[in-house]
Amino acid sequence: MHRLIQSGLMFGNLVHVASPALVERYNRALKSLTGKTTELTDFYIDISGYSPEIGHELGDDLYLNHAGVNRQFILLTTDQKSAPLLNAKFSTARGILRQFIEENESALFALTARDAVAGELVNSVYDMSSPARLFDIRKITVEADTTNGALGQADELAEKVDRFISEEDAWFDDVLIADMIELADQTGNVLRNPIDLKQMSFEQRNYWTDHFGGVYLFQDLDLPAVICATDRAQFADSPIEYVFDLTNRNRIAGFLELNGLVEPIVKARGIDAGAILRQKMDFILVDALAGEGIDLAGRSPSEMRRLARRYASHLPREFHTLNALLNWAENGGPWPVISSDDPAFFYTLRAAEHKDADLVNMLLSELAPKDIRQLFICHKILFYRHYASWPDAKRDYVVDLLVNEYQVDKLGTREALFGHEAPMEEPELAKPVDVVDRVGPWGAVRRRPARRTRNTQSGIRDQDRR
Repeated sequence: MHRLIQSGLMFGNLVHVASPALVERYNRALKSLTGKTTELTDFYIDISGYSPEIGHELGDDLYLNHAGVNRQFILLTTDQKSAPLLNAKFSTARGILRQFIEENESALFALTARDAVAGELVNSVYDMSSPARLFDIRKITVEADTTNGALGQADELAEKVDRFISEEDAWFDDVLIADMIELADQTGNVLRNPIDLKQMSFEQRNYWTDHFGGVYLFQDLDLPAVICATDRAQFADSPIEYVFDLTNRNRIAGFLELNGLVEPIVKARGIDAGAILRQKMDFILVDALAGEGIDLAGRSPSEMRRLARRYASHLPREFHTLNALLNWAENGGPWPVISSDDPAFFYTLRAAEHKDADLVNMLLSELAPKDIRQLFICHKILFYRHYASWPDAKRDYVVDLLVNEYQVDKLGTREALFGHEAPMEEPELAKPVDVVDRVGPWGAVRRRPARRTRNTQSGIRDQDRR
């Protein structure tokens, strides 16, 4: 992982804590949350205040996330809002923390000028002893205060100020005035600079979790489902009827289509579908040739095409399928019939425009893992796991690509890959018919002959639903 760290692709954009005052504030907050402190005099923290160096020092990478639930956080500066979230156990955690910081930025700026803000993402679940516990998570509430209880003191001061203003003899109450002065020393002027934090709660119905080998829960849909990266049998008692694992490609394809969660890249508006397909083909080419002793990093597009021609017999089915789709998109070639059994199928899709687009793109990156750029953007935990097993030639190529192309214009790349233009007309809605037959219950594989259809919403012709 050394190359990733040195190039800023791992532990990048963390906040450096170096001043004795900030270290002391961090230790006060850490002590209040965990009963532990650090001996380090400088370290780096993520959006939640987690430090990989302190995790190593304490021998506990989950020192702010015990059992992987109810994540705790330490805020020293509002600059943490732009930092990543390391060791994420839930896909929603970073978004919740960022929104909390942004919605309370003025108050947090005032509070962190004096002290650290410590808190917790609270839900009703305190352990992950069984998969059934995941369905008990419904709402996340953010609780926070400074280590010296400044918010409680501010409320107390505001109450005393109200008494001082409203009570007739308050001007002569020396005890009240002394209490106000003492509290103001701790909180500052709460009338001029209010430091109340908004009470924020977030529904958590559709999300990914790293627990139980990796699970995608889609509960807030017309057709809900659970998708497991490992054995689906552990969800045999799931309250959701449809439970798939990643090998159930036909059923996952049906689930995504019936819920209107995806769109074909070649039919998406406002993108260069040809450029995206060519890049995906390059990624598949690199994966196929990485063990052949070929230097792949820094190759130009023309050099990549020559390599593809030279080693055409070495290339997997998904490369040739995407090439046929590219030929249709740019040269008017025949429409390629791509079933959900085709290993290239999920490479041809991206999330449609809806509130769970990031979650769907995360799932697609796991179903199409050779697209290393999408994997890095959408599912960093899985990217790092795959990276550890790649040959050096592929690692060199990936680091060179991400540093010299993606990091140069992160926002532009994300917009080009995943952004959406407003549609010119309302899309045709999928009809909720034949659902069980097309998707199938979790416990039985239904086999039926392939049906060739032209679906106007997704552009997918051969959908063999099992």
